[in-house]
Amino acid sequence: MLGFEAGFSQACVPLGDETSFGTADVWIGYVYDNADLTNYAGYVNEGSAGNPNFNETFGGDNVSYPTNGCPVLTETFSVRYKLRKNFSAGNYQITVGADDGYRLSLDGGITWVINRWFDQSYSFTIYSATLSGTYDIVLEYYENGGGNRVSFNLSTPCVGTEDESVYGTGNTWNGYIYTGSNFNVYSGKVTEGNASSPNFDQNFGGNNTYYATSTCFVPTEQFSARYRLQRNFTPGSYTFIIGGDDGYRFSLDGGATWVINHWNDQSYTTSSYTTSLSGNVNMVLEYYENSGENRVSFAITGLLPVQLNGFAGYPEAAGNRLRWSASSTDKVQYNVERSIDGYHFNQLTSIEAKAGWTNYDYLDQSPPTGNVYYRLRITEADGHFSYSGVLLLRRTDTRDFALYPTISRSPQYSLYSPKPIIRGQVTVMTMDGRVLQSYPLPANIAAGQTTMVQLKPIPTGAYLLVLTEAGQIKSRHRVIIE
Repeated sequence: MLGFEAGFSQACVPLGDETSFGTADVWIGYVYDNADLTNYAGYVNEGSAGNPNFNETFGGDNVSYPTNGCPVLTETFSVRYKLRKNFSAGNYQITVGADDGYRLSLDGGITWVINRWFDQSYSFTIYSATLSGTYDIVLEYYENGGGNRVSFNLSTPCVGTEDESVYGTGNTWNGYIYTGSNFNVYSGKVTEGNASSPNFDQNFGGNNTYYATSTCFVPTEQFSARYRLQRNFTPGSYTFIIGGDDGYRFSLDGGATWVINHWNDQSYTTSSYTTSLSGNVNMVLEYYENSGENRVSFAITGLLPVQLNGFAGYPEAAGNRLRWSASSTDKVQYNVERSIDGYHFNQLTSIEAKAGWTNYDYLDQSPPTGNVYYRLRITEADGHFSYSGVLLLRRTDTRDFALYPTISRSPQYSLYSPKPIIRGQVTVMTMDGRVLQSYPLPANIAAGQTTMVQLKPIPTGAYLLVLTEAGQIKSRHRVIIE
């Protein structure tokens, strides 16, 4: 009997009540022998007097971790850390990291200001807030396999000093950057746009790095930005295109209302809004990043205060002829641009606008064969610009007839003939083949000649214009009347 009693080992008994909070910056951590905070094993302590920060690796992977009570195997377990702490009024930055899940509460576990309760390799989250008084802090952690680690760091963040209400002017935004995804702590100022354009596309230097402001470096994992710009708009219609990853929203009245509002976690996406504006406008663009990719963008691509009508063209013997009419001021500039793929454009010439309604004409004397794309870049005196629609011409001097424009508000067309036409006629037909009208061409049209075709008014819609010669069909052209 004595030998048996000497070899007997009594089962361990978990110590601690699972409810008490640590004090004086020393946490009480209640350890559980399951990943779901069940099967209580005992308690541990983290932090030290005057410093609540800690970085715990539990002695390694798949080893025995001792507690005040029973040890647990560090493969599938969990811990609930508790600390009651008094904060002097001020701004604070809390960084929590773990492998696997972690979440942080400042109200005893009722709500979670950080919540990444899922399997993951070690990652960290920064939470910034203004705190004052006593808080019951709860940090929960679980490990489901692989590496084991949980960390907590409390610091006083760097704080910016600028007036956050001041708007940028001209085309240059004032951007106010905050640590925390809900404008928690102001960190410093940046600018976006330039003297010629307010457009910008910002990725903050990449993911999970540090972004420089006028005062502080901001971690690009959880942060936010508020951009302000007061701009004078000449009367006209404008389209705004805003994009972000994650949330973004855009205001034209200083933030009182949001004409674009995508204030949610998301991969990069864009939204547009078109409206008529005149005079000074207080624009506000707000953005936040919660995790993953970082990007926010702004662009104005709407119509200028220019009424552009009938941008059209056609090939002729000497080259490709472009024509348009517009009402504008003498401060507007038209840049004619050309492309062979419809994507990459190069400038051919620049034409100064004339005040009032004016007809413009430009001949591209050396166009390439095949598809050729043209557009107008229309630029105001302050550098703001937009584009016309893209015009497609096909240069086939020796084979095909061409009829332009294919989209028009007027039933007036230009017919280019690479071959002679004798007793020709242009017939207007509906898309189901019903003849509406016919236009006889001049008796003899020489090869390489361009002839004006003036039809009678046609209702809005799509039609076929059929070219015949001596009763024989030579070509068909689909056109649209706007």
